[in-house]
Amino acid sequence: MAKKAKRRGRPPGSKNKKSMAKSVTSMDVAQLRSHIDDLQGMLARKVTEQRSYFENQLAQLGGYGSKKASAAVKAVTPGDGRAGKRAKPKPKYQSKKNKSLKWTGRGMTPVWMREEMKGTKLKKDDFLIK
Repeated sequence: MAKKAKRRGRPPGSKNKKSMAKSVTSMDVAQLRSHIDDLQGMLARKVTEQRSYFENQLAQLGGYGSKKASAAVKAVTPGDGRAGKRAKPKPKYQSKKNKSLKWTGRGMTPVWMREEMKGTKLKKDDFLIK
């Protein structure tokens, strides 16, 4: 079965947007001011309609919304003395050759450990700090 080709351009029944621009460009100042006032009134009506719709939706949610909001506020605000950063993890592994090289065990294995293990029978557990 053959596929239909996608339609390009405006969908059928759409209005030509250029006619509005032409009519606005041909208006004088008084007509433009009245047109702007009409548009601002229409915008204000639509904003109030949408606001009342969303307020009704929130009112229907009622207790559910307030519980969710209070949980979100608790999650965002620091409390329980847990504000700030976590402490750095202590190192678990230490180099055999250079005692100043240490690794916490998180992330990729460090180069110094890989090189020390390369030709020997040493394993990760042999580098543990005791």
